[in-house]
Amino acid sequence: MSYTKKTDTYVLIMAGGVGSRFWPKSRNNFPKQFIDILGTGKSLLQMTYDRFLEICPPENIFILSNNQYIDLIQEQLTSLPVGNIIAEPCRNNTAPCIAFASFKISSLNPNAKIVVAPSDHLILNEPVFIEKVNACLDYIEDHDALLTLGIHPTRPDTGYGYINYKPELEEGVYKVNRFHEKPNLETAKQFLNDGGYLWNAGIFIWRVSSILSALSAYVPEIYGLFEQGKDHYNTDTETDFISVNYPLSPNISIDYAIMEKATNVYTIPGDFGWSDLGTWASLYEVLDRDEDNNAFAGHTADLSDTTNCIIQIPNDKVAVIKGLDNFIVVDDGKVLLIYPKANEQEIKEVSKTIVSSCGEDFA
Repeated sequence: MSYTKKTDTYVLIMAGGVGSRFWPKSRNNFPKQFIDILGTGKSLLQMTYDRFLEICPPENIFILSNNQYIDLIQEQLTSLPVGNIIAEPCRNNTAPCIAFASFKISSLNPNAKIVVAPSDHLILNEPVFIEKVNACLDYIEDHDALLTLGIHPTRPDTGYGYINYKPELEEGVYKVNRFHEKPNLETAKQFLNDGGYLWNAGIFIWRVSSILSALSAYVPEIYGLFEQGKDHYNTDTETDFISVNYPLSPNISIDYAIMEKATNVYTIPGDFGWSDLGTWASLYEVLDRDEDNNAFAGHTADLSDTTNCIIQIPNDKVAVIKGLDNFIVVDDGKVLLIYPKANEQEIKEVSKTIVSSCGEDFA
């Protein structure tokens, strides 16, 4: 199915993260959004960019990232104009970079509608995803709303944030009661039993005027900082202004800064085969597996009495593994990780320990 591409619609793809929970495959100099982690021949960033070509013209797609990834973005998105890479000089979380991008887009088109999406998520049913995004865009045409896509939970997952919404329905849109941070298992089970809860996919849709108004109301220090640059955006002086002023912005997420405070937050639920691919276990769930339930990527392997594992090795190596069950095995050529899937939430902290003892080359 094809959709009319709307010239007032802009897409901001967030591609500045390090993906530390995917260490050692995802490293500071080559994080997971740039990796062909699904074995499709395309990185997650490339898949995300191609997906949004169904939403708007390519010149309306912007990549929000860090200065250190500009070359990687240009290598992977060869048709993307350099001016469509919005690079932050330092990592101050998502609220400042969205504020920067929103002011920049507002100076291009004050009637802009913006879709904000992560670069490293999996969408299996893209036609349904496009349908839901277009429904959001139609809704904000006549409503001053901050919309977020929600995913119907299929299990009591403790790795996702949750959205609690009101049962009243208007044009397929629900008003959000509140956001909940990642719950413990008992709370997650209660959410599923109660109903009225969605996973928070971190995909936002709003008019540029709506997000700028919300920034002004709820984080005036961020709004004021970037509003000073209104005469610099999309000019030769933009980079100088941002290099001086961006580091002055507070380190805060858009969820804390805006979404948990605003009163005009709404959600459209969708089931389009979404995964945030935030952990090795979540990747394992979407990969093809053999008769022993192993998901293997690499040259070849002898997996004797090995079950329920995710194994990724370089194409020039052979793996011989015996007697493992429910493990993560990753060899990136410099680091070998062998870790129980049940304890994978520890990997982020383990990587910090390795970096502190062995050096930044392992970050």
